[in-house]
Amino acid sequence: MIIIQSELAILTVVVIISIGIFSQFVAWRIQWPSIVIMSLAGILIGPVFGMVNPQEVLGDLYSPIISLAVALILFEGSTSLDIRELKGISKSVYRIVTFGTFIAWIAGSLAAHFIAGLSLEISFIIGGLFVVTGPTVIIPLLRQAKLKPRVSTILKWEGIIVDPIGPLLALFAYEIIKITSAESFSFGDFIPFFSGALMAALLGFLIGIAVSYIVGKGLIPEYLKTPIIFCFVLISFTASEVIMHETGMLAVTIMGLTLARSKKYLHSLGSIGHFMENISILLTSTVFILLTASLTRDQIMEIFTWPIMIFVIAMLIIVRPLSIWISTIGTEMTLEERTLVGWIAPRGIVALVVSGYFASLLLRDGYQNASILTSLTLALVFLTVCFHGFSLGPLARKLHLSTDGSAGVLIVGASSFSVAFANHLKEMGVNVLIADTSGDRLYRAQDLGIHTYYGEILSEHSDFEIDMTPYDSILAMKGDAAYNALVCQSYMPEFGYHNTFSLPVSTKRPEFKEIAPALKANILFGEEETFNELNKKINTGYSLETIEVQAKETIKKDNMLNHGIPLCMKNKNGVLNFVTLKEKISLEKGDQLVVLTKDPTK
Repeated sequence: MIIIQSELAILTVVVIISIGIFSQFVAWRIQWPSIVIMSLAGILIGPVFGMVNPQEVLGDLYSPIISLAVALILFEGSTSLDIRELKGISKSVYRIVTFGTFIAWIAGSLAAHFIAGLSLEISFIIGGLFVVTGPTVIIPLLRQAKLKPRVSTILKWEGIIVDPIGPLLALFAYEIIKITSAESFSFGDFIPFFSGALMAALLGFLIGIAVSYIVGKGLIPEYLKTPIIFCFVLISFTASEVIMHETGMLAVTIMGLTLARSKKYLHSLGSIGHFMENISILLTSTVFILLTASLTRDQIMEIFTWPIMIFVIAMLIIVRPLSIWISTIGTEMTLEERTLVGWIAPRGIVALVVSGYFASLLLRDGYQNASILTSLTLALVFLTVCFHGFSLGPLARKLHLSTDGSAGVLIVGASSFSVAFANHLKEMGVNVLIADTSGDRLYRAQDLGIHTYYGEILSEHSDFEIDMTPYDSILAMKGDAAYNALVCQSYMPEFGYHNTFSLPVSTKRPEFKEIAPALKANILFGEEETFNELNKKINTGYSLETIEVQAKETIKKDNMLNHGIPLCMKNKNGVLNFVTLKEKISLEKGDQLVVLTKDPTK
C-alpha cells in the first residue's frame, strides 16, 4: 500500500508539472493569458473530471510545497527590481504601495462586510489579504501584453512590494481581533507582532548582505552560486516563518531587494537571475494547477452566488480604481496610465494560500461565517484573472500604452547597408531601431526618420534607456565578428535563439564550414553576403525591393539570384522571417519578399 501511495504521489506531481507547462505553451500559441489557461486546466483535471486531487495525495506536504514555491517566486521577482526603473515614476509607485494599499484595505473590508455579509472582524482580515496582486499573476500578464515601460514598471513593483504586505495586514487585523476580544488588553500586546515582522525584515536584509558579500568576494565557486543562494532563500523563508507565521514572504522579498541593490557590484548574478526566472515559470505553472485542482465542486459552484459575485464586481469597478485614483493625485502618472493601473489587479496564489490559513484559524476561534473565505477568495482570483487577463491587452492598446503589435527589429550597427535595410523595413510598417556608438554613423538613419539609440548596446544603462518591448528580433550587423557574437550571446536570453541573428564579416573566416547545421539558422543571408560585400553593393548602385508572392512555393536561394539577393520575408500576419544560411526558402501566397538587387539605372 505504501508503494502504491508513493507511485500515486509521483504520478500526480508529474501530471501537474506537465499540465502546467503545457498550459503555458497553449497560452502562447493561442495568445491567451497563461494564468487563465492554467486555472481552467486545474479545474478540469480536479473538481470537474476528478482525475487528481493534489491535496489528498500529498497530504501534509501540500501546504509546505506551495509556501516554499511562493517564496522562490517572490524572491525571483524582487531580485528583478532595479531602482533605476523608477526614474520618473518613483512618486507614483511609493503612493500606490503605501496610501493606495491602505485605501484598498479599508474599502475592500467595507465591501466584504456590507456586500458579502461577513462580520466586521473577518472583513478586515480578508480585506488586508485582498490588496495583493503578486508576481505569480502580474508577471505572466505583463510578459504577454507588451506594455510600455512606465506602466509595466508600476504594475510590477506594486505586485512584488505589496505581495508580502497583504498577509501582514491580514495578520495584523487578526492580532487586533484576538487581543481586543480578551478581557483586558493594552497596546503592549501588539509588541510581539511588530517585533516579529521587524525581525523577519532584518533577517532577510542580513542574509541578503551576507550573500552579496560571499558572492562578491568569490568565496564560493561559480557552479555552487545558484544552489547556495537557492538554499539561503529557503532558510530565510523558513526561519522567518518559525519566528512568526506569514512573515516568510516579507523576509525573502527584503532579501531579494537587497541582492537587487547589489547587482551593480555582482555582475555574476546575471546567470543566477536567468536560472531563477526559469524556476519561477515552472513553479508558477505547478502551483496554479495544484491549487485549482484541489478545489471541490461545491467551492466552484459557490462562486456564482449573488453576494460573492456582487462583491467581486465591487472590488473590480469601485475598490481598485478608487484606491489608485486617490493615491496617485498629483503624481507623474498620466490619465491613461491611471486608468489602466486602476483596472488591472489580478489576485493569485498568495491570496488563495493565505485565505485558507486564516479560514482555519477563524473557524477554530468560533467564527462560523469564515467558512466562506475560500470560496470568496477563489471567486476573486478566478474572475480577476479572467477579466484582467483578457482585457489588459485591448485596453492598453486603446489607451496607447502598448505596442501596436507589428513586427519589430533592433539592428546593432549603423553601416550603409543596415541603414538602407532599416529604412526599407520601416517603409513596410516594421518597427525598427538602430543602435550604434557613433553619432556620425547615426546621422543618415536619423535623416530618414529611423529611430536610433546612441550608446553602447552592451552596457547596463541600455536596459533602462531602450524600450525593448516593440522589438521581436535583434540583428548584430557591426563590422566586428567578435562584437556581433557578444551581442548575440548577451541578448539571446531576452529575444530567444530563433530571434537572434548575426551578419558575417568576411568570407575568409574558416568557421563557416565548421558551423553545425543547427547553428547556421542564426547566420544572416549567406556565406557570400557578408558585412563588407553588402556595404560595397549598397554603395555601388544596389537597392532593396519588395516582391509580392503570388503562390505558395519552396525555392533554393541560388534560383533567386535573377531577382536579387533574398534578405527577409514578411507574411500576411505581419511576422518577419529573415533569410539565413539555410538553402531553401518557403513562401506563402501573400508574403512579401525583400531582396537586394542591382539598380539598372545606375
